[in-house]
Amino acid sequence: MQYTSPSFSCTAFARTRLCVARLLATALFGLAAISPIAPIAHAQTAAAPGTTTASDTHIDLRDALPQHKLLGKSRLTVWGFEVYDASLWVTPGFKADKLAALPFALELAYLRDFTSLDIAKRSIAEMRRLATISAAQADTWTSAMLRVIPNVKKGDRIMGIYKPGAGATFLVNGKPTGEITDGEFARLFFGIWLSPKTSEPTVRSALLAGAV
Repeated sequence: MQYTSPSFSCTAFARTRLCVARLLATALFGLAAISPIAPIAHAQTAAAPGTTTASDTHIDLRDALPQHKLLGKSRLTVWGFEVYDASLWVTPGFKADKLAALPFALELAYLRDFTSLDIAKRSIAEMRRLATISAAQADTWTSAMLRVIPNVKKGDRIMGIYKPGAGATFLVNGKPTGEITDGEFARLFFGIWLSPKTSEPTVRSALLAGAV
């Protein structure tokens, strides 16, 4: 009979648990690329509503969103791993119950690496929580997202500017990457974070914390 020392067994068990944890984390990040995951996500409000800081304006929005101000921020954390920081900029008169009628900008500052395809697939999955989307429509929107959203690395920023009834403009690290001129796409895409039906209401609450 071969003897295995208790210390070796414990070490092997610990390594196995670590490997499993890493695999789970990798799978989750692939799913969480651009949307919150309710059961295990933890959002942190990064700015108190009503306060004014140097980050209340964003240079990328000077022309697209005049007189913009930072409304709210939130950090998404999954199982202790930081995924991204989300920030919402709005114009004067913004109201949370008038989202579809008012322009705004949402930016994700990534804290991990993700592929463009991961982001597009997860976006479609989350949009399907909000409305029925046909396979053909999903394919069209996936192709559109792959066109304007590249692979991202830690530190990259993706901003989407919502244009009521017209669609959305995207910027990556401050540089325009294109538009998706589809009002329904834009409504559902930004609804991933801002709709009352979002899978992560805590993130939504943090982003809209400064709304009247």
